[in-house]
Amino acid sequence: MQLFKKNTNKVKIMALGGLNEIGKNMTVIEYKDEIVVIDAGLSFPEDEMLGVDIVIPDITYLLKNKDKVKGIFITHGHEDHIGALPYILRKIDVPVYGTRFSIGLIEAKLKEHKLNNAKLNVVTPKQIIKLKNISVEFIKNNHSIPGSCSLAIHTDQGVIFHTGDFKIDLTPIDGDVMDIHRICELGSSGVLLMLADSTNVEKSGFTMSERTVGAGLDDLFRKANGSRIIIATFASNVHRLQQIINMAVKFNRKVAISGRSMVNVIGVARELGYLDMEDDTLIDLNDISKYDDNELVIITTGTQGEPMSALARMSSSEHKKVEIKPGDLVIISAHPIPGNEKLISKVINLLFERGARVVYNDIADIHVSGHASQEDLKLINRMAKPKFFMPVHGEYRMLKRHAALANELGMPEQNVFVMQTGQVLELDRNSARITTTVPTGNVLVDGLGVGDVGNIVLRDRKHLSEDGLMIVVVTISKEDGKVLAGPDIISRGFVYVRESEDLMDGAKNIIKDVLNECEEKNIKEWAYLKNNIKENLKEYLYTKTKRNPMILPIIMEV
Repeated sequence: MQLFKKNTNKVKIMALGGLNEIGKNMTVIEYKDEIVVIDAGLSFPEDEMLGVDIVIPDITYLLKNKDKVKGIFITHGHEDHIGALPYILRKIDVPVYGTRFSIGLIEAKLKEHKLNNAKLNVVTPKQIIKLKNISVEFIKNNHSIPGSCSLAIHTDQGVIFHTGDFKIDLTPIDGDVMDIHRICELGSSGVLLMLADSTNVEKSGFTMSERTVGAGLDDLFRKANGSRIIIATFASNVHRLQQIINMAVKFNRKVAISGRSMVNVIGVARELGYLDMEDDTLIDLNDISKYDDNELVIITTGTQGEPMSALARMSSSEHKKVEIKPGDLVIISAHPIPGNEKLISKVINLLFERGARVVYNDIADIHVSGHASQEDLKLINRMAKPKFFMPVHGEYRMLKRHAALANELGMPEQNVFVMQTGQVLELDRNSARITTTVPTGNVLVDGLGVGDVGNIVLRDRKHLSEDGLMIVVVTISKEDGKVLAGPDIISRGFVYVRESEDLMDGAKNIIKDVLNECEEKNIKEWAYLKNNIKENLKEYLYTKTKRNPMILPIIMEV
């Protein structure tokens, strides 16, 4: 591939996350001596990331260019777009810009992390943040959370238009329609590059309006027949919450909230005026026993079957305040995220076992996506009329499908860039090419540790989870190297020692033979002793059990 010569007048675009994956969205735009960052999200660990809590982007490139970073611009307040901020703002002290609801959620998040000095700036759609060489314009769009925006990054080379997560909803719950007119204006004057959400590119047609969920909910409430209603939905989907609350009021029911994230989001939404709810409609979860079943709606987290979520704990009778009982109507108003199907299926089965009636998306129209389907994506491409196109926010197959969709609309293949995380796209008003790469990858957060869990630790955790651990303890004399005590063997996750006496005796004999041989040869180096014990014991245990436990020799000198 022919590379550009170094040219400071070219705009550089790179994704530090959000390509070939769902989540961890972070895009960097660099021009001359300024860098703007779009979003700073997290993703949840894959199955092999044992014990890891969350995954955030590697910001090595930003740290090396700290003086150039002028701000982080937030498209909306979902965790996959704001979740990494507490970790990043500890390392880079830069302003954060977002709409009122996004900043409200970020404030609550930073407060949990005891970060009180962040430079948070509330912006409104149509507002432009002007830097020296770059201007960032916020453009209203529609998504499954209030305050969602697309961004137009203005440079003298042209406009980079980032859709953010969006769908084209002409009848949104709050009546605040996407600013289609402004996107068309940008398209008429010329968009150099468009980066567009690819999450739903495999779905044909248009994504349905959020308002269509209301009819399904109305029907379920009407047919509840005096039952208690428990509804699980995404905490951030304030418009869905508004519809549920409206139904509760319509059918003379009180609303109780379960789940920490749900309580937090509803608190922020009410405080900022995004949720219309009378004080007497909301009751404390502790008080639900004071009301008849036909007077109650419980809104909860747990749409993805997360083991520690409120709904999962209800299904397994581990929730301290809500016990599922026969006749309860449980509504799961969400699609399973790919990979979570087994978890949510388990929860649904447990709910049925406890006598609940369970309604989920496969059997009722109680959820619509917040992401654009194929016809929405075609429409925004036609409106923006970009010269170059880069699909973002999706797994590789989604990015490829989105690229094909752009080709179907007449965009030349050489103008469409399916990128890898860390690749750099350099462009000016006439040309665009992938030139180089920057450091990138996953930073794993485990408890209070950020980045201290790497491949070696994960490999050890995987080994322990599959084959268990055997600890060998031996005490030897410092003077002559003779064995004074042991060997003692501790097994965890390998075999139950009391039921495997012959195996343990054989293992002890192997260890004694190794120690005797070393003593005869006057070998006292611990590293040699440990390695010999591990190698001989490993061979013996595999012969006897066809398993490879982690072997940890501990040698003490006295």
